[in-house]
Amino acid sequence: MRKFFLFFFLTPSVIFAQAKVDTIQVYSPSMKKNLKVAVTTPSSYQKSDNQFPTLYLLHGANGTFSDWLIKVTEPGLISRMAEEYNIIIVNPGVGPSSYYFNSPLIDSVQYETYITSELIPEIDSNYRTLAQKESRAITGLSMGGHGAITLSAKHPELFAVAGSMSGVMNIDTRLWEIGDELKNARVSSQKMMLGDITYEFPYSQYTAVGLVDQIKANDIPLIIDCGTEDFLISTNRQMHQLLLASKTPHEYTERPGAHTWQYWTEALPVHLQFINKHLKR
Repeated sequence: MRKFFLFFFLTPSVIFAQAKVDTIQVYSPSMKKNLKVAVTTPSSYQKSDNQFPTLYLLHGANGTFSDWLIKVTEPGLISRMAEEYNIIIVNPGVGPSSYYFNSPLIDSVQYETYITSELIPEIDSNYRTLAQKESRAITGLSMGGHGAITLSAKHPELFAVAGSMSGVMNIDTRLWEIGDELKNARVSSQKMMLGDITYEFPYSQYTAVGLVDQIKANDIPLIIDCGTEDFLISTNRQMHQLLLASKTPHEYTERPGAHTWQYWTEALPVHLQFINKHLKR
């Protein structure tokens, strides 16, 4: 049974009293568990019988479905984006450090199947979405950026446009500018979920840089950005160079910033502006 809760978000100058946020639980048959999801609908959703485009906005490692609602540095940002672009925004919750892929070894880590075959049909069945590829987008931060790029690459029939903010474009932690303790922890979790995979070229299909050929063939508009002080900047530069080498069109930006909610708060409106240009209404 799905449960709904209503939240209102306030800013000093704007009250989004009519932007509605449902917290629901979606059952995953593939993983045999319930997962929480936040669904934000604009005020026009309650005032009309229209159908709306949808953005799937993904969280990072060790995050939750509510991160984008409560951790942004501009309170009410998600509601403002839903209102401004007249779009439904879906924030799914997934397991920590799961990277939105299907593990060949662990039955409870099947998040590619969950997002593409279980969650999207559930949202389309219970909300007035424009249930078509041309009206559906996906983006996310950090691990969620990895998820957005890989899911759109593997399922071009589902998404019209995709993006990544400070994304893990390569799960090879040797490229991450972080301490050894976190690197080793990520390597251990990857090995547990994926077994022995290659981190050398040709890259594994479990990481974004290993899907460049598919990305090129799909011809889905992409927006990728990363802060110059971000510990994942090298993986983003690698992805950018691989896309350039394959002559794959994409929008790539580096700007000052680190792996912070201030950066992602500023990045999301840029992504919505790009995404909006490629969605059919």
